[in-house]
Amino acid sequence: MTTVYEQRKAPPVPRVPRRSPAGPVLALLWAGAAAVVALWWADTGSVVGAAGWLTGAGRIAGLLCGYACAVLVGLMARVPLLERRIGSDRVARWHAMAGRYTVCLLVVHVVLILLGYAAQDHASIVHETVTVVLDYPDMLKATFGGLILFAVGITSARAARRRVSYEFWYYVHLLTYAAVFLAFFHQLSLGEQFNGRAGATAAWYALYLGVAGLLLWYRILAPVRLNLRHRLRVESVHREAPGVYSVVVRGRRIDQLGAEAGQFFRWRFFGEGMGWTSTPYSLSAPPRGDRLRITVKALGDHSAAVPLLRPGARVWAEGPYGSLTAERRTGQRSLLIAAGVGITPLRALFETLPGEVTLLYRARTAEDLALGGELEAIARWRGAKVLYALNGPQGQRPSLTPAYLREAVPDLAGHDVYICGPHVFAQELYGALSAAGVPDRRIHHESFEL
Repeated sequence: MTTVYEQRKAPPVPRVPRRSPAGPVLALLWAGAAAVVALWWADTGSVVGAAGWLTGAGRIAGLLCGYACAVLVGLMARVPLLERRIGSDRVARWHAMAGRYTVCLLVVHVVLILLGYAAQDHASIVHETVTVVLDYPDMLKATFGGLILFAVGITSARAARRRVSYEFWYYVHLLTYAAVFLAFFHQLSLGEQFNGRAGATAAWYALYLGVAGLLLWYRILAPVRLNLRHRLRVESVHREAPGVYSVVVRGRRIDQLGAEAGQFFRWRFFGEGMGWTSTPYSLSAPPRGDRLRITVKALGDHSAAVPLLRPGARVWAEGPYGSLTAERRTGQRSLLIAAGVGITPLRALFETLPGEVTLLYRARTAEDLALGGELEAIARWRGAKVLYALNGPQGQRPSLTPAYLREAVPDLAGHDVYICGPHVFAQELYGALSAAGVPDRRIHHESFEL
């Protein structure tokens, strides 16, 4: 099903796209790791015997684990440079990778240090473990911190994530802060690279205090300032499609939030037991006056409670986050491809993206086309093309093949393509677009599948 309207007018031409700082940031992080290894190298003389090699390797792993802990927490700080310029999805993947590195380095550190100490003292591994944990300075706290990190790592694994609720995962994940705090002090009291070396100790403190400062500002003070300033409350809740609801949020000086179409906030609604969890939802319309709007599909406990919200309920928001915005564009023609509730950020972009815009919306049935009336109205206003990919009479799914995409959108390779939908859908579509000749730099999407 296709709807085409005559082109009439388009929004203003956007700013020139800015280059992502992802490369320099990654280079800086790896340079920090190299500096940590150099710290061990400069302070270590000759290594003698099996005990020396085991202990030395364990100390390298420990130093890198301590550095990775700081990186891990820093990536959780929601720094605007990372969240908006690089993209929340990429930062989330970096964070997940840093978490895996941290847990692996922790295991290597613990095993090698205990083996090295046991060989040095000619003791059993069990005896050496008890001695280290109970007798060494700050080791009891570090042990608790290490156990917490293991628990966070286990619950973050894909197999475990599928079996636990988002709320449970979220609160276990927050324990990372406690784990890093508990483990920090044994690094300085037992690390030979810091004993009597004021420069190295000062640098380590600067690293951790800098990360703590980012957390304090962007995770606590900035959200407090935002919510005290804008005083957000639920104005209304509307049904859009089966299981899909829009929430209109009203506040003061919304225009000063700096939110753009395609971005999202983390929302905490104080009502219907939803105040314990902060959940990301995209804006489904550009900010207007003193109002914001999100559109939510009931997929979990938090989203299922959204229809129960009452006007006047207080709202706590953090953001805006995300880089799925007009700044990613490289040309004057765009194709937006949405599946299911993935239409929410693309509906906002459909209204605001400059130039020639085509929308392709994948859904099961016509009844599941959330915001369909608005999409038709926007298409009529700006003279855009709307395509609907619906299941057939027997439930058969349409295949968005390279041939189909090239036929539906002439000169497909010259379009910027924005994708939003389930992870599997986005992966398949990415492959089809690449096969159809669309360069990677023109394919824009955000995926939070870790």
